Amino acid sequence: MSESRSSGTLLHHEVIGDRPDAPWMVLIHGAGGSIKTWKFQIEAFAPHYRLLLLDLRDHGLSKDILPEFPAYDFDIVAEDILRVVDHLGIQKAHFVSLSIGSVILQKIDIERPELIDRMVMAGAIFDGSWLMHLFVHSAKVLNYVLPYRAIYWLFSFIVLPRRNHRLSRWIFRRQSRKLTQGEYLKWVELYKPFFKLVRQYVQRPVMKKGLVVMGDQDHIFFRAAERFTQLQRNMRLSVIENCGHVCSIEAPELFNELVLNFLQDADVPHRVTATPVPKSWTELRQLQATKA
Repeated sequence: MSESRSSGTLLHHEVIGDRPDAPWMVLIHGAGGSIKTWKFQIEAFAPHYRLLLLDLRDHGLSKDILPEFPAYDFDIVAEDILRVVDHLGIQKAHFVSLSIGSVILQKIDIERPELIDRMVMAGAIFDGSWLMHLFVHSAKVLNYVLPYRAIYWLFSFIVLPRRNHRLSRWIFRRQSRKLTQGEYLKWVELYKPFFKLVRQYVQRPVMKKGLVVMGDQDHIFFRAAERFTQLQRNMRLSVIENCGHVCSIEAPELFNELVLNFLQDADVPHRVTATPVPKSWTELRQLQATKA
């Protein structure tokens, strides 16, 4: 069963599954994404969990969410999610996040630690280094000379440069088109509270079990994720070789298996190897025709 809802004060969200005894799983996509980010996970996870999928503020179908703000911070973005969670009466859930969704998830864990059972973070961000400073400040400067869609195009190549990243890059660009220039600029402003928040959650002990899934080709974020999991007693790292930043799209079967094994206390290997098959432009055009 799939149920879709939206309102002026709630994010657009979908609930998949109606078994009252099934544990909840909340999925948080990254910047520029949408509920469709998880299209390769739903079939695998739905038999085991009751899924809550959300479009973050301004993303997907979450438009004109009230109250409006001139700029965003992680309190606002996290509160949007918590409002939906409370509306549905969810008291405890597993959380699965992607990219900057991992930062939002850490904020939720700081504010409402009793809500999170276990956490899974794919393509996670744990870095407040000079490289990340350069990355976000470059985006800020480029706003003055390039339209935001050109910036998305450029940064999709920086984060996902290889041929086997083509599908992830294509989905990211396609979904990000739903953001307006003004909405994009509000999300760019998250860089201001990001560095303070990342220092807070990297240094604190995470008290619940967590799995960090990274592609070994995630050249911007991999090392920081490796350091984080080495420092955190309850965090474990699983690496998908031959994958980039969006490993949940590039190797969905492997990613889904890792997540399900972790949540069900089965063995989770430290490394698995994907065999990527780069999508051709013809295949991507076919996906576009089906509105994938």
